[in-house]
Amino acid sequence: MRPVITGSIAYDYLMTFPGRFAEHLIADKLDKISVSFLVDVMEKRRGGCAANISYNLALLGERPLMTGSAGRDFGEYRAFLEAAGVDTSGVAVREDVFTASFFANTDLDGNQICSFYTGAMRFAREISLSPLGVGPGDRVIVSPNDPEAMIRTARECRELGVSFIYDPGQQIARLDGAALKSGAGGAEILILNEYELSLFKQKTGLSDPDLFRLSRIVIVTLAERGAEIRTPEGVVPIPVVKPRRIADPTGVGDAFRAGLMKGLAHGLSLQAAGRMGSLAATWSLEASGPQEQAYTLSEFLDRFAETFPDDSEVKTLRS
Repeated sequence: MRPVITGSIAYDYLMTFPGRFAEHLIADKLDKISVSFLVDVMEKRRGGCAANISYNLALLGERPLMTGSAGRDFGEYRAFLEAAGVDTSGVAVREDVFTASFFANTDLDGNQICSFYTGAMRFAREISLSPLGVGPGDRVIVSPNDPEAMIRTARECRELGVSFIYDPGQQIARLDGAALKSGAGGAEILILNEYELSLFKQKTGLSDPDLFRLSRIVIVTLAERGAEIRTPEGVVPIPVVKPRRIADPTGVGDAFRAGLMKGLAHGLSLQAAGRMGSLAATWSLEASGPQEQAYTLSEFLDRFAETFPDDSEVKTLRS
């Protein structure tokens, strides 16, 4: 099944302030704040959930169709993704705005002052799957994006009879209970981290067993404790792959989703697909940025075999 990746496309601008914000903020003047922090370091990184998932899938030998909305500064980003093996024909480019951007300034104590510019992302709600040729032979992931775009995409998947993964992520904070239940309704998989699961249940009023009325598979990622793939029949634990080094956790969850989708696209079991997700996540953790890791499918399969010598399913991907 062809992976179709919907979600955000963004640039991350990460700055480092060689001091402490607290030393420059006056408690009784915060209502009239006007301060500028001179930073020594700035990194510009490619990010966004759809782009991160798509890039990782391309590393794994797939050519995913990425859909989303980007701005007039998307040219170099598009060229990078296309060179990696991503089909960006589903990206709508708006020449009147910039691509969504995240600006973070971090001080010596790890405190951050951040801003997120939605930019072109707010126009993602105008994108339809049908003109892109998406149909029952595809698998879509609805990852964090403009909230209205997520609602539309999930609805279209149901109307088109397309299998989809519902991944509301950080947009759970923006979506109400009715929208969350509607978005997850009929999904092949609902995927959340531990905190997001609690918030999802709080907003929808659903219990753990109730979730299976929305989706037959619920995947809960547990950070350093791995993940659980939950079905009405039981729980499949997915262990963490021990990293060779730890560089940056940004995008680790997106990499997990890519590995999972790779396995599912080739008919592997939930356990095998989940283990592929775990290894992809660790490979991302070892790189300084969500799209800085690089490996071939052969290298991935070699490391997988070393990590999970008892798994014979993934060997079939070599053919």
